[in-house]
Amino acid sequence: MSAATAVLLALVAIGAVLHEPVLIPPLAASAALVHAAPTLPLAQPRSVVVGHLLGAAVGYAALAAAGSSAWAAAVAAGATLALTTLARTPHAAGCATAVVIVLQTPEAARFVPLLFGSTVLLVLTGYAGSRIRRTSPRYPAYWW
Repeated sequence: MSAATAVLLALVAIGAVLHEPVLIPPLAASAALVHAAPTLPLAQPRSVVVGHLLGAAVGYAALAAAGSSAWAAAVAAGATLALTTLARTPHAAGCATAVVIVLQTPEAARFVPLLFGSTVLLVLTGYAGSRIRRTSPRYPAYWW
């Protein structure tokens, strides 16, 4: 759990330096999956990174089509679930990313690169943490 906390604190520090919120609730959920259930398909790098990026794409599409509303956020979450399932990148936190985008309307040019970097950082800390703790399961179970 110390590795998960460390990566979440790192995201907060990066956000403080950039004066941009980098830690969003879906990333905390992803950190929990990567560090507490590293063998689950939902925690694998492909699902973490692509799941959030698909969630972002769907969130921005829903925002453009329907505006910022709870209704649009619900549709975006459901559409993200369907799309990540079809893409074989299941990641529940990606659905939450779509909701965050629809409800908070972050600027895509700043949000998406930070989201991508954050997901990569989560994966890398999961990898490093599993190599440091000898008794823990190896992460990832597969890369792609």
